[in-house]
Amino acid sequence: MNKQFELYIFDWDGTLMDSVDHIVSSLSAAAADTNMEDLGHHNYRNIIGLGLSEAFEALYPDANKAQQEALTERYRHHFFDTSKGKSTLFDGTDAMLTSLNTKGVKMAVATGKARRGLNRVFDETGYHTLFHASRCADESGSKPDPAMLHELMQELNVAPEKTLMIGDSTYDMQMANNAGIDCVAVSYGVHGCKQLAQYSPLTCCENIVELNDWLHEHS
Repeated sequence: MNKQFELYIFDWDGTLMDSVDHIVSSLSAAAADTNMEDLGHHNYRNIIGLGLSEAFEALYPDANKAQQEALTERYRHHFFDTSKGKSTLFDGTDAMLTSLNTKGVKMAVATGKARRGLNRVFDETGYHTLFHASRCADESGSKPDPAMLHELMQELNVAPEKTLMIGDSTYDMQMANNAGIDCVAVSYGVHGCKQLAQYSPLTCCENIVELNDWLHEHS
C-alpha cells in the first residue's frame, strides 16, 4: 500500500516526547499529596492519552469533586516542577518533523495535554512554527472522542481520506477509528503493537527512524 496523505496529526506524550515516566511519577505524587491510594505504575501509565479530568475519573471513580480538583492541582504542581527534571523529545523527532515540514505536508497535534502544557513545550522547542494547528483535551473532546480530529481537518481543509493520526495509545487509535481516518501506531510509548493492532493501524513502528521512513514514503 502506498497511500499518500496531506495531513499528519500527531499525539504528543509518548509519540513525540519521552514523557511517560514523568507523567506517571507526577500522578503518583499527586495521589500521595491528597491521601489517595497509589495505584501503581501500570495503572497510571495506562490512562496516559486521556484528558486529565477523564484520567482521574477513570483512576478514582469514587472520588468526589473536591478530591478530583485536589488531584488535578497537585498533578500540575509536580508535572511543571522543573526541579524534578523535564521531559525530552525522543531522539530523531526534531529531524523527522523538520524534514516533513520542508516537504510541505501539513502537520497538527491532537493531545490529552491541557493547552497550558502544550504551549509550554511549544515555547521550549520552538515547534509552534512547524505545526499548522493543534487541539488539546481541555478545549475539545477528550480521546477517544473524535472531536479534535474533526476540528483539525475542518480548520486545515483536508479530507478524512487524506488525513493520518499517529499515536502510541489505544485512545489515539480509537479516536482515529471513530473519526473514520487511517492511523499509524508507535510501540515505544504507552502501549505495544499487540494492543494497538486491534484498531487496525496501517503499521506499527518500533522507533522514530521507522516512523520517519514510513511517513516520508506516504507524504
